[in-house]
Amino acid sequence: MPTYQLNINGEVKSVNADADTPILWILRDELNLVGTKYGCGIAQCGACTIHVDGTSMRSCSLPISSLESNQKITTIEGLDKNAKHPLQEAWIEHDVPQCGYCQAGQIMSAASLLKENNKPTDKDIDNAMQGNICRCGTYLRIKKAIKTASKNM
Repeated sequence: MPTYQLNINGEVKSVNADADTPILWILRDELNLVGTKYGCGIAQCGACTIHVDGTSMRSCSLPISSLESNQKITTIEGLDKNAKHPLQEAWIEHDVPQCGYCQAGQIMSAASLLKENNKPTDKDIDNAMQGNICRCGTYLRIKKAIKTASKNM
């Protein structure tokens, strides 16, 4: 099994894994970063969203061998060390989660949106978030929280 050096949440981690192992399982099973969730396994639901060099990616279908040691991986745990990112605070303010399962992926996708567009319209939010599924249907609260976070950033 090859050894990989990964920069995750600002720390370099060394892991042994098969080349085709999705980074999701490295995060959860090897590094105990369990905020990133398994949802569908085919990159369709968004529960497993992480950032690679600031870009949202679905970790369930991203093999570890596709990552380079100099790439920066950010999980929900690394978005803000104190869980005080404006999105995290807006999520609480608007009481967004019901079951909460999809929320880490929703927040990571929203963070990518706000990095690119700090004043998104409803249409911008809909377009950016359309690949994230929430079984509880908290989409209106998600949209409100994104707008609140954009004002507070």
